[in-house]
Amino acid sequence: MYSIVRDFEATKAIFVAPFVLLRVLAVALVLSPSAAAEEPLAQATRPPPSSLEYLITGVALSAEAVASPADLCPDDAGSAPCILERGLGLGIRAGYRTRGAWYAGGAYEFSRHESSNLLRLAIMQQLRVEVRYYMDLGTRATPYLGFGVGAVIYGNEWGADTGGVAGMLGPGIEFAVTQDLSVGAALYYRPMLLRAYEDTVDQHRADGVFGFGTTHLVGLEFIVELRDPLPRW
Repeated sequence: MYSIVRDFEATKAIFVAPFVLLRVLAVALVLSPSAAAEEPLAQATRPPPSSLEYLITGVALSAEAVASPADLCPDDAGSAPCILERGLGLGIRAGYRTRGAWYAGGAYEFSRHESSNLLRLAIMQQLRVEVRYYMDLGTRATPYLGFGVGAVIYGNEWGADTGGVAGMLGPGIEFAVTQDLSVGAALYYRPMLLRAYEDTVDQHRADGVFGFGTTHLVGLEFIVELRDPLPRW
């Protein structure tokens, strides 16, 4: 009786073993591609290495509003409307990203503004030097603080009815889509010091101390940038 049971168990093991082996092989085949795919995925989700230097080029779409027209639309202007109101703009920039937390570069931006119909095509142009300080968190999203200074002109149809100096300060965030491409957004405050002038209805604008007046803009930028690693020295 014992020998019959032993033979039955042995026969059962021989019959079941191939199915167990096939199951183990199937699981191994399923897991192997998954494990192989995890490594490229992990590589793709890593932020760009901070041990490299980069040439940064990019474009930005901006929406601007006048926080305070100040001297550009003085209170004593009476019934004269404000000549500078909200606008939309496009900017291009290029710069150098260090191996550490700093970026330095230049930007050119033009924006089309509403002008209460005092100008046919009100265009503001800015040329700035910009600096960013990145707060590296080791993730694909990196916040930063940006600041800069530059020249600004404002007038009708790409002209220069007035001009002066503009500053820029504000926070931003950058998201690494790939090692070479990033998208982001930035909030900014831009104070401006503009030369005094008379507009098309003979209203004095920006007529402050020493013939200059101030105005204040705030805005939001949507940014797309490319990273090009620079060769090491």
